[in-house]
Amino acid sequence: MLETPEKIRELQRKLYQKAKQEKDYRFYLLYDKVYRMDILSHAYRLVKSNKGTGGIDGITFEEIEETEGGQQRYLASIADELKNKTYKAMPVRRVYIPKPDGSKRPLGIPTVKDRIVQMAVKIVIEPIFEADFQENSYGFRPKRDAHQAMNDVNVQLRYGKTQVIDADISKYFDNIPHGKLLNLIARRIVDKNILRLIKMWLKAPVVEEENGKKKYKGNDKGTPQGGVISPLLANIYLNVLDTIWKVKKVQERLEARLIRYADDFVVLCKGNTERILRGIQTVLRDLGLTLNVGKTKVVDAGKDSFNFLGFTIGVKENPETGKKFPMIIPSKKAMKHIKAEIKNLTCRKNLALPKGVIISKLNEVVRGWVNYFYYGNCSNDLLRLKGYLEERIRTYLRRKHKKSRACGYKDYPQRYMYKILGLYKIPTTAPWTQSAKAYGRR
Repeated sequence: MLETPEKIRELQRKLYQKAKQEKDYRFYLLYDKVYRMDILSHAYRLVKSNKGTGGIDGITFEEIEETEGGQQRYLASIADELKNKTYKAMPVRRVYIPKPDGSKRPLGIPTVKDRIVQMAVKIVIEPIFEADFQENSYGFRPKRDAHQAMNDVNVQLRYGKTQVIDADISKYFDNIPHGKLLNLIARRIVDKNILRLIKMWLKAPVVEEENGKKKYKGNDKGTPQGGVISPLLANIYLNVLDTIWKVKKVQERLEARLIRYADDFVVLCKGNTERILRGIQTVLRDLGLTLNVGKTKVVDAGKDSFNFLGFTIGVKENPETGKKFPMIIPSKKAMKHIKAEIKNLTCRKNLALPKGVIISKLNEVVRGWVNYFYYGNCSNDLLRLKGYLEERIRTYLRRKHKKSRACGYKDYPQRYMYKILGLYKIPTTAPWTQSAKAYGRR
């Protein structure tokens, strides 16, 4: 994670404090901050660290840095365009990412230049909206993550809120009405140049390639997944639901806790599920959104499990103590996905690649997955995954060196994989067991 320079942090603190202290204050003079060279430089570093590909113009960070003047000259030209108001957003390149269920998720990829400017705007305006966001929202926010959302779920289940509304908004990022979103932004920001930039990005055409030909599509609603500023805009829009929940004291009156991560949310309560669900549908209808009826369901977590943020969650009974506790494990879909990635990296088509390259790629993929799913009651799943990873590497090495199956364990023991090859070692004890051991030693 890149550290924010102190001068930028100071600006963000001042904007946040002003917005927090004066709930009705509207910000007029922000645009000149966007083309400050320190902010553009930090935006450049942040976008580059995300390792995205080039947009429709094909320009990459490597090309930028190899040209005369490199990064500084490139950012200076962006600053001039913004200052002179000649900057124009380019069309968004759309690609489709395969999902575990066989369907595809559309991803919009703006150009590097557009991503840098979006990031610069996000750096400036995010603190203002952070002051308005509610504490039940965890997705794509500074110092908030999925584990905190799962902690919240855990606590609510322990309080006996086992009636769970597992909600799914139909194509949320594709259906956000531009006019309503811009009106919400304008409640806080009235700098016309900032609003002009955001509207430009929302209206940017989408380009798809079909049979080698580029096909341009108009864009009258939605904010493309893949755009740097899209998660912030999505949070601004659904903050309406969070705020109504708080203002109407739904949690206090109906003992119902709304936990949201971007467009993915659950409600944990003790009853009144139909009434609560009707209220959610009413708010979403006013926002021009609908729930996916086929995917939205009410679950009794004491009897059945539900999925949230890649985890499967249910209330189980400890056979030794008889006490009930929230069981939180990686979902079957998440396990299937990481196994597929491991299998793909260790398949026959990669036999020609050096061992070091394969191990490096495996380490990156597996470590990232484990960092996310190292939570709750993950021990058994991590143990199985560790065994699967080791077996796939043995199979890969046998094939690479044309050895028989019988040679696997003898020639490639665990010590060889971890000490010689440098394979990432998957932890096989859940974090809570480590904490319990540490507590017991005191």
